[in-house]
Parts: sequence; structure tokens; C-alpha cells
Amino acid sequence: MTNADPWDALRRFTNARIALGRAGNSLPTAPLLAFQLAHAQARDAVHEPLDTQALSEALKHAGFDTLQAASAAPDRDHYLRRPDLGRRLSDESAAHLAQHASDPDVVFVIADGLSAFAAQRHAVPLLKGLRTKLDGWNIAPIVIATQARVALGDCIGELMRAKMVVVMIGERPGLSSPDSLGLYVTYAPRTGRSDAERNCISNVRPEGLPYDAAAFKLHWLLNEARRVKLTGVALKDHSGALPDETSRAPELP
Repeated sequence: MTNADPWDALRRFTNARIALGRAGNSLPTAPLLAFQLAHAQARDAVHEPLDTQALSEALKHAGFDTLQAASAAPDRDHYLRRPDLGRRLSDESAAHLAQHASDPDVVFVIADGLSAFAAQRHAVPLLKGLRTKLDGWNIAPIVIATQARVALGDCIGELMRAKMVVVMIGERPGLSSPDSLGLYVTYAPRTGRSDAERNCISNVRPEGLPYDAAAFKLHWLLNEARRVKLTGVALKDHSGALPDETSRAPELP
């Protein structure tokens, strides 16, 4: 017999595993199986490869040009065991991207990170919502990067001579969010930048931070970073929780 938990009414407010009940000294069967499923989904998210061809086709259908890049990690096993390799471009990718240096205002990098699910599902809808807000910006072709860590964007932005880079990367999966997308904004990207020199927008997905709210916050940060010429701990997000006229960053000519 399962004993009801008096906190059961609170479950509607969170995805956290609370008020699961008890069957003797153990969890009931249903919550236990749900936990095992969530754990399997998180592991799958880490190991699932990014379908770069499908992503490239979706981006082209949405009107974006694309480039392909890979880190110095030759495969997923090396990527997981050697984070340093995921922060460096392969020699072939570095040479390829250097040929496309065009001094853009911003380059967007879609990276598999620790959840290809996140990049595959959320990057294109977010970019489509953001594009109309960046009218007049010189946007480089979207770079699709595999076996990538956040800092790979610094190498990419530097080679393409971009004023800013936005790395859209799959975050470490949680047991309730195997497909969370993170956005990392870095002004004047170059190899050796630290995490303190970038801004992060986390948990982008319909069940977390919706696309429209994420696009609004990202647009605000990009405009503000271009105005003050920096990102990181010195650039605070004053955009507000939701779009409104009073919190909008000033547009530059």
C-alpha cells in the first residue's frame, strides 16, 4: 500500500522529485520507473550525436547560411574525457573558418555540448524569433560545431573577426531537463577568454525559458554589449523578466 505524502499538493509547482509517496521503506514503483527513465534520457542526451545535416537543412530553409566546424576532439569518447580538446578547433576547421572572415557584428555558433537534443530542438526556433530583432546587423553564417565546449566560440569568433559571438549549446542534462539550451555571449572573442568575460542565458526550452523571452533577453544583451563594448561580470542583465518598453536597451544606428 502506498502512503500519500502531505506535500503532494506542491508537486504542481515544480518538476523536482518531491512528494513521491512511499511503499513501505521504498519508493512506489511508478516514481522509481520514472526516475530510471529520466536517468536514461539524460545519458542518451550526452551521447546522442548532433544531426548536422538535418540542422543545416532546417537553417537553410529558415533563410540562414551555414558553416561546419569541429573541435580537436576526434570522437565523443575523447570529448567527454578531454574537455580541453573541445575548446580548440581542429586544424581543418580553423583553416576553413579563416577563409570566411568577414568582420561581422555577430556570429552564432550552434554547438552540441552535452546535449545534442537541445541544439537540435531549440536553436532554429530561437534564431527565427531573434532574426527580426537584429535588422541592420551584419550576421555571419551560422556555424554548426560538433564535440564543442563553450570556449570553442572564442576561437571561431576570433578567426571570423566577429565583434561578438553567441554560443548556443546543449547544457548538462538534468533528470527533468535533458534538452536545455544555454546561450553564451562574448564581446571581442579571442582564444583565452574566461567565463567571467561572457554572459549566460540558461534553460532555454518551452518548459523553461520560452523562445520569445530568451530572444528578448539575448537581443537586449547584444545591444547593450555593443554599446558598452564588453560582456561578463561587468554587464548586468537589466532587461527584466519579460519584454516591455521600459527595459529595452537603446538601439544603435
